[in-house]
Amino acid sequence: MISTILSAFTVPEIRRKLLFTAALLGLYRLGSHIPVPGVNTTAVEAVQDQFGGGGILNLLNTFSGGGLSRIAIFALGIMPYITASIILQLLTVVVPSLEKLQKEGEVGQARITQYTRYLTVGLAFAQSVGYVFLFRSFSGQAGQDLITDFDIPHVFLIVLSLTTGTVLLMWMGELITQRGIGNGISLMIMASIVAGLPNGISVWWNSPDPVFKVMMPFLALAVIAAIVFIQEGQRRIPIQYAKRVIGRRMAGGGQTYLPLRVNMAGVIPVIFAASIMAFPPTVGQLINTEFTRGLADFFSPSRAPYVIGESLFIILFTYFYTAVTFNPVDQADNLKKYGGFIPGVRPGRPTAEFLDRILARLTFPGALYLAAIAAMPTILIALTGASSTFRFGGTSLLIVIGVALDTMKQLEAQLMMRNYEGFLK
Repeated sequence: MISTILSAFTVPEIRRKLLFTAALLGLYRLGSHIPVPGVNTTAVEAVQDQFGGGGILNLLNTFSGGGLSRIAIFALGIMPYITASIILQLLTVVVPSLEKLQKEGEVGQARITQYTRYLTVGLAFAQSVGYVFLFRSFSGQAGQDLITDFDIPHVFLIVLSLTTGTVLLMWMGELITQRGIGNGISLMIMASIVAGLPNGISVWWNSPDPVFKVMMPFLALAVIAAIVFIQEGQRRIPIQYAKRVIGRRMAGGGQTYLPLRVNMAGVIPVIFAASIMAFPPTVGQLINTEFTRGLADFFSPSRAPYVIGESLFIILFTYFYTAVTFNPVDQADNLKKYGGFIPGVRPGRPTAEFLDRILARLTFPGALYLAAIAAMPTILIALTGASSTFRFGGTSLLIVIGVALDTMKQLEAQLMMRNYEGFLK
């Protein structure tokens, strides 16, 4: 593997792509440490403990790479863009005009991407306003004002800075996708999560529980192996193509397969479920009343109601998102159009029913797998009594491994095009 990495750097084109990707990710991490104008940095350091523990702010801070706790220009991270993308994908099912655009190829996809950008700006602006009032509520705990001048011009400046930071990250992510290696948005989320790895290692090393300290590395390796196994697991449906006579030549024929992955939805259901379950605690943080504080405490990520609710939403969204991304009827029609069929299954409607039945059987264990991975940190902390600041596994580990596998496959494809040995053997 080391020789393969060295081979990648010997190819000028791949080396430029890797350096370009690393430079933009470095700028992203730099922006996560630069505070927005009009914020008292001394007071921000005094309320750092608000973003620790097992609360919702810790989860949101993880996805921003620590920028939220510093009230940096990239405090919102790339999550508004992720949320906007998910909303547009879900709307394509219920809005006929968006569904029509989705089927128009690159032109329609470009229009949907433009709508996603507009929605991202709106979501980022709304979240920025909410965070400004949240930061102001921390002033009493800090003993001084976090926002030096809380008037309309200064508040607008902070909101504009946070919104612009999200738009800049969206642009940088698209640049990485076009000119670098891997998916830029996914790599930014991965960089945010990996940035908290040293703190996680420190919490594990300083844990007073010797059993937790000894078993944690072995458990981490086992979970990583399980995630890789499930992520790469697939059911291969054999496809046979009939031979056709075109002019004087015999064309077509041969056999291939249709890969149906166990986890076709990826991490999208986990991210969307976490966004929905984050709404009650966030409201509790913004509106400081007895009822909202009780609601925020009830749905805290470290408690059972949050874990149960998130698991149910993950299972529901896994089925829904899989149905959105893979349509058995369209697949059956395409096979019939190009002369393909599944051995032992009649073309047309029987093929669609066969694919739908196989997909339903694959989606159920995939949904349970996603729910189990997401609930693992809370269960682990409850069983071992570890510090709640240790965010082992869960969504973070799933995203990091998934993005790493996808990026490695893209790099391997670049190497195979130039007759180099790839990573996967």
